[in-house]
Amino acid sequence: MPVSKKNKYGQYFTRDVITDFMTDLITHNKDAVVCEPSCGKGAFLSSLFKKGFRNVTAYEIDHTLDIPYDFVQFKSFLSVPTSERYDVIIGNPPYIRWKNLEPELKLELESNSLWNQYFNSLCDYLFIFILKGIEHLNDGGELLFICSEYWLNTTNSQTLRDYMCRNGYISDIYHFKEAPLFDGVTASLIIFRYVKTQQRKTSVNLYVYNKTGMPAFDELNSSACFERMAIQQFRVGERWLLATAEKQEKIKRLESACSFSDSLFEIGFHRIGDYCDIGNGMVSGLDKAFKLPSNISLNPNEQRATISVLKAKELQQFSYDHISKYIYVTEKYSKDEFAAKFPTFNSFLTPFLEELDKRYNYGRDIPYWEFVFPRNYKLFCKPGAKIFIPCKERISSKSYFRFTYAEDGIFPLQDVTGIVPKDTCQESIEYILAYLNLSDVFEWLCFNGIVKGAIVEFSEAPIASIPYRPIDWANQSEVDAHNLITKEVKEFLSDNNNTHLETISSTFHSILL
Repeated sequence: MPVSKKNKYGQYFTRDVITDFMTDLITHNKDAVVCEPSCGKGAFLSSLFKKGFRNVTAYEIDHTLDIPYDFVQFKSFLSVPTSERYDVIIGNPPYIRWKNLEPELKLELESNSLWNQYFNSLCDYLFIFILKGIEHLNDGGELLFICSEYWLNTTNSQTLRDYMCRNGYISDIYHFKEAPLFDGVTASLIIFRYVKTQQRKTSVNLYVYNKTGMPAFDELNSSACFERMAIQQFRVGERWLLATAEKQEKIKRLESACSFSDSLFEIGFHRIGDYCDIGNGMVSGLDKAFKLPSNISLNPNEQRATISVLKAKELQQFSYDHISKYIYVTEKYSKDEFAAKFPTFNSFLTPFLEELDKRYNYGRDIPYWEFVFPRNYKLFCKPGAKIFIPCKERISSKSYFRFTYAEDGIFPLQDVTGIVPKDTCQESIEYILAYLNLSDVFEWLCFNGIVKGAIVEFSEAPIASIPYRPIDWANQSEVDAHNLITKEVKEFLSDNNNTHLETISSTFHSILL
């Protein structure tokens, strides 16, 4: 589980409802040889004994824990010879990023042959527990772990996933998203069952948790809180997507439509970052102090020192609800000069002086009338319309993202990311906007973006990675499609008639297919 700065062993102790549920997932008989590789305070051991398992081995690295079982060996699971074999390995392995590992744990990994064969310092402590656990299994043995889901789809865990594909298969995954299975943990969690075998299975049973709170044991066992589906078995060299075959095919079609190659070999696919500059919005440090009332009277100096801004809550798909005016002073003044030149601003800011003084100042002496971090201001000053998107989007309640058209002269604040076409980009801003709002792109981002539970993050890197379909300007049908999409988007922004969206979608799919 995710580690806090004081939690040097990556410990988050598992609730009985989870250990009982996972123990029920074991398919071996009660005489099976079972191992708990990081037993903590013994929660899994309690469940195992309650279910009738007696041939149990357990390891724990933390000598300070009071564990009510005298057979627990206080040593690192990594030091156990792989000649020790088990029918079942079950538990909640520690999760610590390499940079947060204690020096003694790094030294242990650096001398571990399995770690050196499969991993490096870009990998996480969790990986070695999964791989070494499989090494310890007998043929037909099963591994059941609860952990974060992030490693299913990251580059750094590719060697782990490939090893797992070559040595067995995933039979079941229980996907809990952001359910509060652990106190203080908001990561997206899974329970998975892995079988070590040379036999192959064509599908994985995926159970998606459909509640919001901590489940009761009776709910878990009755499957009342899960939506069950079969997904394609994972394969070597591929990302592990928790998506149906239909959705995976849709994702592959989008990537294929965006791909390019030279005369010798396949290169990859075009991405948004190749055609647009991307930047996070500006930080005032205290928005309520800088946001001006709509009816306030300003002198000419003050009128020139305001900007139009959008926050995430004001963004909608394609358009926005409301625009605000903010104080934005760029020239340097003394306090007296500021008060004389901007009297209304000064009066408006005065009630907030104590809070403004407490803003995080990035190590600089910042006057109370200035933004603390006007990041990417020059990018957003570039002439022309932009596209804005909230930095974080929850997908549990909707099936679209809010990529929004922002006219020239509008600036994003800190909870918004801006997308600005490069000078070399030939497609219109309307075409790019419509493309990003496609359901195909939504599906791609849900499974390939930076997703934490039901939250998708939209900072520079994840937006830049989105596949993009540029127009082949030598192909007149594509040029015509581009021009039609551009026209329909402009008309939709003007009259909000949904028939334009239908035309946009059908025209785009003629390009993508």
